Amino acid sequence: MRTADGRIVLGLHRSGHARDLLEAAADLGIGRIDTASNYLRHRSHEVLKTTAGDLLANFSVSTKVGFFPEGHSLDPARLQIAVERVAKDLGREPDLVFLHNPEHSASDTGRLGPACAALADTARAGLCGSWGVSTWDPRPLVDLDVPRPDVLMVRAGLLVGVDVLEAAEALATRWRPSQVWGMSPFGGSTAQEVWERFDPGVFLQGSASVTKAQAAFLSSYDLPRVDAVAVGTDNIEHLRELAEALSYEVDENVVREYRQLLKARQPA
Repeated sequence: MRTADGRIVLGLHRSGHARDLLEAAADLGIGRIDTASNYLRHRSHEVLKTTAGDLLANFSVSTKVGFFPEGHSLDPARLQIAVERVAKDLGREPDLVFLHNPEHSASDTGRLGPACAALADTARAGLCGSWGVSTWDPRPLVDLDVPRPDVLMVRAGLLVGVDVLEAAEALATRWRPSQVWGMSPFGGSTAQEVWERFDPGVFLQGSASVTKAQAAFLSSYDLPRVDAVAVGTDNIEHLRELAEALSYEVDENVVREYRQLLKARQPA
């Protein structure tokens, strides 16, 4: 088992939560896993406890609350109850709890601050190690203030539009989280046609032997600049490929030129 590396987060969205995947992640030195209360038809925590409860001590576990069977909610009392239930269903307190996609309740933005305060309270009470906000679309949130989160999770990578990219950076500047994480570096799948037509290897230094998946994954750490990237897969070899990508380096000059091109193409 390699020494744990916090730069890769194994995301369990659309995952079957297989035990062999978690065993492989630990062997590869991946020290973080990320799930949500609504993953696996609202059974993610229970399934993890049943299939791999003894393995969870090898990981820093983050999860998300906000989506309920009947819909999304920013109600502080409901969120606190949801966090309390995580430990019961998971068999341990989570290391990090995110408020999940608060933009889904954009019409209720006046409750965003109290919702975040409720999560901060659960961390202070020891129900979780820390708290944060995970947002798929940060644009509705950029003018809102919340208690300072420990972690902000945003979309990252070459398929993120410049408006979302800039909104994520503006949000990080405004909220000043201790860490920023990226997610969905392939825009959903490495099988998308775009990855057949485009070679992201140009973004890496000395990239003669790098695969397209490795280049796309590693470049996501700079679009926007993040401390860790959550990637979802049930394919152990794909996970191994991404772990090996960390030995390469991004060419910051190419990233800078790419961002300038994105900005130039943005509608006035």
